[in-house]
Amino acid sequence: MRLSLTGLNHKTAPVEVRERLAFDDRALAEAFRELRSRNGFHEALVLSTCNRVEVTVAADEDAEPEAAVTEFLCRFRKVEPELVRPHLYHLKDREAIHHLFRVAASLDSMVVGEPQILGQMKTAFALAKAHGAAGGYLEMILTRAFSVAKRVRTETEIGRSAVSVSYVAVELAREIFGSLNGRKVLLVGAGKMSELAARHLHRSGANQIFVTNRTRDRAVEMAEIFHGSVVEYNQFVSRLPEIDILIASSGAPHYILHKQDVRRALEARRNRPMFLIDIAVPRNIDPAVNELESAFLYDIDDLQKVADANRIGRLKHAEQAEQIIAEEVDRMMARLKAREVAPTIVRLQEQLEAVRLAELERVRSRLGPLTPEQAQALDALTRSIVAKIAHAPISELRRQAAEPGGVTAIELIRRMFRLDEG
Repeated sequence: MRLSLTGLNHKTAPVEVRERLAFDDRALAEAFRELRSRNGFHEALVLSTCNRVEVTVAADEDAEPEAAVTEFLCRFRKVEPELVRPHLYHLKDREAIHHLFRVAASLDSMVVGEPQILGQMKTAFALAKAHGAAGGYLEMILTRAFSVAKRVRTETEIGRSAVSVSYVAVELAREIFGSLNGRKVLLVGAGKMSELAARHLHRSGANQIFVTNRTRDRAVEMAEIFHGSVVEYNQFVSRLPEIDILIASSGAPHYILHKQDVRRALEARRNRPMFLIDIAVPRNIDPAVNELESAFLYDIDDLQKVADANRIGRLKHAEQAEQIIAEEVDRMMARLKAREVAPTIVRLQEQLEAVRLAELERVRSRLGPLTPEQAQALDALTRSIVAKIAHAPISELRRQAAEPGGVTAIELIRRMFRLDEG
């Protein structure tokens, strides 16, 4: 059995190519049926996300999965081969396992350390199993990939620091307030970046969202997304005392929030802290607000600097993660090799046991009646002799299974003992 992986990702193909090959859940049942019907194919896994489309198959040694999967992708997704082939990568056996482990551990992601890909892989594997496309071989490899990802997250800090502006905002808010449960958020302006930041804050427990915008219709639309409330634009400053987190992203060409506005709000709040995020360009909030005690103001550059520093930190932790993966790939390859040689070992043991029993039966007829103790001693003696004879070839089979050129030695042992695995 050999493992083969064919695919493309955000590093090898632009989004317009990736989206042409993307699979939805409805297409997977037919895709799995077709892949398994291919000559020599036994198991298949399809991983399709916004950043990658990869097909992994377990196939016979003499199969040609790279060409077959490429043809399948192009025909099944109705895409011209000339468009796809330049962007595909083909990996087999050790390289394929190494790649799967890196993907699961988020070392191959656009944002190194992001947790979503592991969940996507688990979902893809569950779907393959549900459609009868994934069996013991892929299960052994994928289960190990999930364990490796867990080990990477446990033993490194690769996923413990925010590397996007909106996630940084959430982490800073947590530093200021501790828990975000029940915190009130005001969006001043209804742009995409403020929406994204608000989504992350909302998921983290800040569940009261207020929206204000010069164009009221857009404020209403945004408020509906979060089941929040609209604040009239000319009244938002008066509502500041009740707001814990403010995100400013309006298109105003000047400051719309000044130091004295925030000072009055803090006095009304009895100096309970306020977190202000200014992601507008040009800025919406007077930088002098930072001079106020209990006011924490961050602009887009501040957030980006934190995100960049965290990204550099993740890359350092990625080096440690790569070492873990290299070690785990070695272990996986040793397990697969042992699995491949297991039938040979079993056949050798069965053959030697058959010889032992035949010879024991032949000799027993010449010895006459034996007491139970004598029969037991004779049986133990012959078992011991066979075990000693088998020890060296079995040990060598296991050792050769882990060697790159071990196939030749394994075949020699099989011929020496006339083992027929057919």
